Amino acid sequence: MLLADRIAFITGGGRGIGRAVALAFAREGARVALFARTAAEVERAARAIADECGVETAHAACDVSDREGVERAFAVARGRFGRGPDILVNNAGIAESAPLVKTTDEMWQRHLAINLNGAFYCTRAALPAMIERGWGRVINVASIAGKTGAPYIAAYSASKHGLLGLTRSVALEVARKGVTVNAICPGYVDTEMTTRAISNIEATTGRSAADALEAIRNMSAQRRLVTPEEVAALALLLASDEGRGITGQAINVDGGSVLS
Repeated sequence: MLLADRIAFITGGGRGIGRAVALAFAREGARVALFARTAAEVERAARAIADECGVETAHAACDVSDREGVERAFAVARGRFGRGPDILVNNAGIAESAPLVKTTDEMWQRHLAINLNGAFYCTRAALPAMIERGWGRVINVASIAGKTGAPYIAAYSASKHGLLGLTRSVALEVARKGVTVNAICPGYVDTEMTTRAISNIEATTGRSAADALEAIRNMSAQRRLVTPEEVAALALLLASDEGRGITGQAINVDGGSVLS
C-alpha cells in the first residue's frame, strides 16, 4: 500500500474533494483525521471511511480561520494517533462572488481568513514534526483562480494567489528536510461548491440551471466538470514516496481550462 503507516490530517474533510482525498488515502493504508466546521458531517465521513477501509480515523469540528481552534483539532487527532501528521491536506475553503465595488470588508476578510490564513495555521502546526522525522507532505488545494483572474471573484482569486505564494515559499524552506509542499489547482469540480455557483448564476443572471451548468462546462477544453476523485488521485501521488521529486508546484486538474 502506498501510504501504509502514514497519518494524514485533512481539512474540509466532510464532503467533496476533502472526503474523496481521505477515502483515497485510507484505501492505501493511511490513518486519516478529518476536520470541518460541521461536526456531524465530518463524523459521518470518518465513520464511513473507517467502515469501508478498516483504518483508524479521527475527526474534530474545526474552523481553520481560528488559530486556537486549529490547535485544539490537531490535539484531538494527535491524541488519537499518538503523533502529528505525515501528510497535511489544506482543503477547507469558501468561494463567494460579487463585483469588486460590492465586495464588503467582511467578504474579503472571510476569504483570506479561511482560504489563506487557515492553510498557514495548519501548515505551521504540522511542519515541526515532519521536519523532525525527515518526511512530510503538505498539499494545498488551491484553484486555477490562483493563476488567473475572472470577473466577480476578486476575494477568492486573491486568496488562492496567496496560497500559491505560501506553497512555493514553504517548499523552498523545507526542500532539503524530506518534506514536499505542493498545490493542486482544480477547475470547476462536481461538488456542492459548484452547485452553489450555479444557483448564484441563476439568481443574478436569470439563466436556467441547465444553461449555467453548460456555461461552466464550456470553460473546460474537455467540456466537463472535474470529479473529486480525479483531484484525489493527484493528491495520492503527491502524498506518496513516488511523488518525492515534486515540490513547490501548482498542478492544474481542470480539463484544459488554463494552460500553465
